[in-house]
Amino acid sequence: RPNVPLMHVPPFSLSQQISELGAELDTAVLRVLHSGQYIGGSEIQAFEKDFAARLNVPHVMGCNSGTDALILALRALGVGPGDEVITSSFSFFATAEAISAVGAKPVFVDVEPNTYLINIGQIEDAITPATRALMPVHLFGRPVDMAQVMDLADQYGLKVVEDCAQATGASVHGRAVGSWGDVGCFSFFPTKNLGAAGDAGAVTSHNSNLIQVMRELAVHGMPRRYLHTQLGYNSRLDAIQAAVLNVKLPRLSMWIKQRESIAARYQQLLEGLNGLILPDPGFDSIISHGWNQFVVRVQSINTSEAQSRRDWLKQKLQDKGVNTIIYYPIPIHLQPAYQHLGYSQGSLPITEQLCNEVLSLPIFPELGLEDQQHVVSMVLQLMSEASPAQAQDRVVA
Repeated sequence: RPNVPLMHVPPFSLSQQISELGAELDTAVLRVLHSGQYIGGSEIQAFEKDFAARLNVPHVMGCNSGTDALILALRALGVGPGDEVITSSFSFFATAEAISAVGAKPVFVDVEPNTYLINIGQIEDAITPATRALMPVHLFGRPVDMAQVMDLADQYGLKVVEDCAQATGASVHGRAVGSWGDVGCFSFFPTKNLGAAGDAGAVTSHNSNLIQVMRELAVHGMPRRYLHTQLGYNSRLDAIQAAVLNVKLPRLSMWIKQRESIAARYQQLLEGLNGLILPDPGFDSIISHGWNQFVVRVQSINTSEAQSRRDWLKQKLQDKGVNTIIYYPIPIHLQPAYQHLGYSQGSLPITEQLCNEVLSLPIFPELGLEDQQHVVSMVLQLMSEASPAQAQDRVVA
């Protein structure tokens, strides 16, 4: 029997996208290079205008990263030392890091086991006289129910900063993420639904005064040249990144639809598999999922076995040519950098359980049917090996 080359499926790939958009990207980038205007200018203005129209918000400002977007938002809202900001620990570290960067204290509440999103029912108990803002995280492309968050914020007089880094293109109750809170914060890191060719980000708001403050903060606290009214940052979106985003933005809706199709196929082919919990897609009438990641939970018979079984599946899939990623193996509240906050193992049980169980399967708009079928076949085979007594006869179609 001849050796059959091992199929390799990456968790994410830009190669086909770059191939398809290559000529347009080359033209756009060279246009900026030849213009000599690398900071500010028409490319950035065009992106801010078009992204605002896409989200149906009046104001967008580009900045250099999603992390800086969060910092600029908190600073503009006056959040600082002595203040508390309620958020979730099941997120990328930058969510809490931005809160700490402005001198405030992150306060973590647990998440929902089926959505991986902040448990809105637990927010009220975490509110203290020092609470200044809420920072809901739209994780893996699934939006938080912002109608409930905004009601709670209005009730207690709190500001709302949306962490939209992983959910560009998603919406809830017919409104885009980033159009609900006082400020929406976006990342255009290359792996995001709308990715630049490096670090890039943006903030959105309905409040022109907030946008103006963030514009000044992003250029060293400078309302006009060489006048500095406060300490700021160097956090501009550069023109080359804006040019790349201008090429990609018109394709965002199509890419989201492709992600939806891939996610639906995973749901159909893996539904009911023993030991595997699939992500909750939400209700079409309420939730429009961005599917930045397709994150499953690998269940175990007991808690002590949880991480080892997930890690076993990850390694076995890799051996079969299927590359997966764990988002996130260590929750923020248990990171060494936040040891001083006093959280201990068991403080946020659902978050900690998810960190032991979650595994992100390959998903990106260009993921082909054959590659996805290989992923599914390998998952079915390996999960059946893990639970032979309950192996099911399945056909990948």
